Amino acid sequence: MNKGRLEAFTDAVIAIILTILVLELQPPHSGSLASLWQLRGVFAIYLVSFLTLIVYWNNHHHLFQLVERIDWRVMWANSFFMLVVSMFPFATSWVGEGHVGTFGPELAYGFVILMANISYVLLVQTLIRVNGPTSALADLYRQRHNWKAAASVAIALVAMLLALLWPPLTIILDLLMLLLWAIPDQRIERHLMADSKKKSRQ
Repeated sequence: MNKGRLEAFTDAVIAIILTILVLELQPPHSGSLASLWQLRGVFAIYLVSFLTLIVYWNNHHHLFQLVERIDWRVMWANSFFMLVVSMFPFATSWVGEGHVGTFGPELAYGFVILMANISYVLLVQTLIRVNGPTSALADLYRQRHNWKAAASVAIALVAMLLALLWPPLTIILDLLMLLLWAIPDQRIERHLMADSKKKSRQ
């Protein structure tokens, strides 16, 4: 199967999700700067969601640089990942409504983050099974990478539960978690560069 079609489809879906996110931003009802300031929470959660989706896309792109083959299992795992990330506009819009004193929106947002992390881990594991234990993908992701994925799921779970104490903690912790993934795995970059140099010598 052609992995290029899967990557192109994923890119298109994420682009549509980002478009929906920005379309959810409604201008103030008046022309005053004070009315714009009242929407600061809406813009803040939009920025968090935008950055989160970009981080997922960057890591997804880097991940597939190591992929040599896909099958129906990968297609379903990737579809599950896209299903989860497609919920970001809904969760973002609900948090942006600013329901003071309620934990529901932040809890839902944290749940979307948690499921996105789980679905990404499942996608990675499916790709490793399909490409085999001797593949570059399996080799690189065995080297101290599992702690990062496990930590992301654990942090997302804790962040979701913190909504019961103080809802904004969920967003804050999820935003801090992005620091783990903001820079895609540099081992992939080094592997691709080494592989390119090896091929150029042949």
